[in-house]
Amino acid sequence: MLAHSSSIKIIDPQFLCTAYSNGYFPMADSNTGEISWFSPDPRTIFELDEFHIPRSLLLTLKKNDFEVSLNKRFEEVMRSCAEREVTWISETIIQSYLRLHHLGLAHSVETWKGGSLIGGLYGVAIHGAFFGESMFSRRRDGSKIALVHLVRRLKERGFLLLDTQYITPHLKRFGAREIPRSEYMKHLADALTITCSFTDEDL
Repeated sequence: MLAHSSSIKIIDPQFLCTAYSNGYFPMADSNTGEISWFSPDPRTIFELDEFHIPRSLLLTLKKNDFEVSLNKRFEEVMRSCAEREVTWISETIIQSYLRLHHLGLAHSVETWKGGSLIGGLYGVAIHGAFFGESMFSRRRDGSKIALVHLVRRLKERGFLLLDTQYITPHLKRFGAREIPRSEYMKHLADALTITCSFTDEDL
């Protein structure tokens, strides 16, 4: 499963994609760095057509005083997501997802204001499923703006599933909901039957 790249262990990209396709995702222990695999029950998803934008954020979006980019700073987004006291995003996780990014399977959405990166998120796209991994914000609404643009992109590109793994009060405000793992696996199976591209460069 793991291969060495210099002194950092890398999760094999094919193994990682197979895990996602079977409902699993990796997280590292914050203290030891040991990788564990998770498939929670219940699982949290967004129904893309039921995504809710809070009124306060709608006002921010209407001001349009920010910029949004795709895949411009993937590694910086990952490392910014990892900048917390306790994190599951180890160097192994970072290097593994960088490999997926270079293969066109992992993507980032970045929010900018005044030339500065103020927020963003990253995840993995496989067929018609997008697996959201983490987000960060350096200024108010930085990650929320990225999330709105992610959902818009997924809808435009015909994706069926946005998986967010676990529920949080932040995600719940946007309409995220928990479903039984068995139901999630049916959603996932449907999403894996279609072909979608997150960017025009994706194969």
